[in-house]
Formats: sequence, structure tokens, C-alpha cells
Amino acid sequence: MRWLRHLFAPSAHRLFPQACLQRIAAVIAEGERLHRGEVMFAVESGLDLGAIRTGIDARTAARAAFARLRTWDTEANNGVLIYLLLADHQIEIVADRGLEPHVTAEAWQAVCMQVEAGMREGQPEAAVIAGVRAASALLARAFPAVPGEAGQNELPDLPQILG
Repeated sequence: MRWLRHLFAPSAHRLFPQACLQRIAAVIAEGERLHRGEVMFAVESGLDLGAIRTGIDARTAARAAFARLRTWDTEANNGVLIYLLLADHQIEIVADRGLEPHVTAEAWQAVCMQVEAGMREGQPEAAVIAGVRAASALLARAFPAVPGEAGQNELPDLPQILG
């Protein structure tokens, strides 16, 4: 019955209206002043039936979004995508290879669990903002901002609504 969840998935635009996306973008920008990494947030209501039929799961969809949004395209290979697939109630984090030696999979999973808890409470904006702040804290430890050096914003801060 997964295909039914995707067919009747809640609207990402309704859950995250433009004003909400702007507030999330401001939190992303705020966090990026603390580190030299890049954070992106993307939300997808559901996958198309072809993807469901071929068994695409949330993790695979997140990796595809990571590539499509060019989250990997940072000088230090330290981009992070927080991906929310509404139909499956799944949050995935895809971190670029430059973060692998610095942040454990368990640390990223803890961020996902934090977002999931907020989503279950019916607070999608607050959940995503908490996740962005937690991801930024991990990035600040791995790639702290250099005092007196303005970091370059390599990726857009505005969240992406996919599909």
C-alpha cells in the first residue's frame, strides 16, 4: 500500500509555505556563519509510481536529490542535505565525503531522530529548524568558521520543494 501513501501524500507546499521556507533559509544562513560547510533542506511530498514500482526508498531518493541539487559541489566536499520524504515519513541526511572522517553516521542519525520527533508532534517548521541547527553544530565542530574570514555561500540557503 506504499503507492497509496505516495499518491495521496500531503502537500509539501501546504506544510512548508513560502514564509516558512524563508524562515528556514534564515536559520541555514545563520548556521553557516558558524562553519565552512553548506546545509541544504529539501522536501518531497511523494515519489512517482514508477519509482515506487522499482523499489526506490527514501535513502535512494535522498541521494538522487543530493546529486540533482549539486549539494556535493563545494570546494571542501562538506555539503549536507537534510531530505524529508513526506509520504514515507522519512528524514534522511546525505553528507558529502569530506565530512565522513569528522561526523559519524550515528551523529547524523540523531539529527534525523530529532526532526522525526518534531514532525510527529505536528511541528514541521520547528522540527526542520531544530535539525538544521543540529547539523550546523556538527559542521561547526568539523569545519569551524575562520575568525575574520567571511565564508563563501556555495549553495542556496532557500529550501527546495521537489517533485
